[in-house]
Amino acid sequence: MVWTVETLNENVDEELESLPLEMMARFVHIARLLEEFGPMQVREPHIKHIRGKLYEMRMRGKSGISRALYVTAKNERIVVVRVFIKKAQKTPEREIKLALKRAQEIEDND
Repeated sequence: MVWTVETLNENVDEELESLPLEMMARFVHIARLLEEFGPMQVREPHIKHIRGKLYEMRMRGKSGISRALYVTAKNERIVVVRVFIKKAQKTPEREIKLALKRAQEIEDND
């Protein structure tokens, strides 16, 4: 089974492109792990379950910590719905709610 990692839309592309270079490299590394081994085989410290169908890719670099929130979708797709720089220890509730709202678009279209 071959998995693919994709972004939901241009907004998520822009969020991803705004990351510092070392965090972008970390994102690419984790995305490749997910594509090669599948989401059920990749665990912490790379990914962590958040709530329901929502998971996070955990990126850390010299400039701080960032997260890429994603869901799995039909046809072995991993869809990144939100990317942000993390400033607090706990993932902010507003980021989770935004990601879940965006993820609903995927369910509505699948």
